[in-house]
Amino acid sequence: MELSSILMPEAVKVFAAASSKKRLFQELGDVAHSAYGLDSSLTVEALLDRESLGPTGVGHGVALPHARLKGLDRVVGVFIILEKPIDFGAVDRQPVDIAFALFAPDEAGVEHLKALALVSRTLRDSALCAKLRANFDPTTLYALLIEARSSQAA
Repeated sequence: MELSSILMPEAVKVFAAASSKKRLFQELGDVAHSAYGLDSSLTVEALLDRESLGPTGVGHGVALPHARLKGLDRVVGVFIILEKPIDFGAVDRQPVDIAFALFAPDEAGVEHLKALALVSRTLRDSALCAKLRANFDPTTLYALLIEARSSQAA
């Protein structure tokens, strides 16, 4: 599995700030709607439901919110970088400025887990995260993400 198979360039955005975790989820839902045609309110509801089970802030300013949705035929992703980090309730209590959300079909067991592992491995790279934080152009961010996974796989 490659990041390019789950993340479209149109699903990479930069926002100045989000006032809360819920507001960030709303931004993720809006981007998922514009990039993939997903229902933004159902997307936000699914993210909030998953988050109620435990925080998806994995540390070092990174969050990996994810949810399963009816009607999807494949795993898709949305990447948002915030110019101003927000409190996310992350495991290390650090504010979050990088969010990579994954949306999977209801029945996608292994594919969902593979995608989550791929994104997690990618964003565990502190050098990559530093490059992402230094760029606020969505095209550049997309290229950095796709290039990072390709070079790690080689």
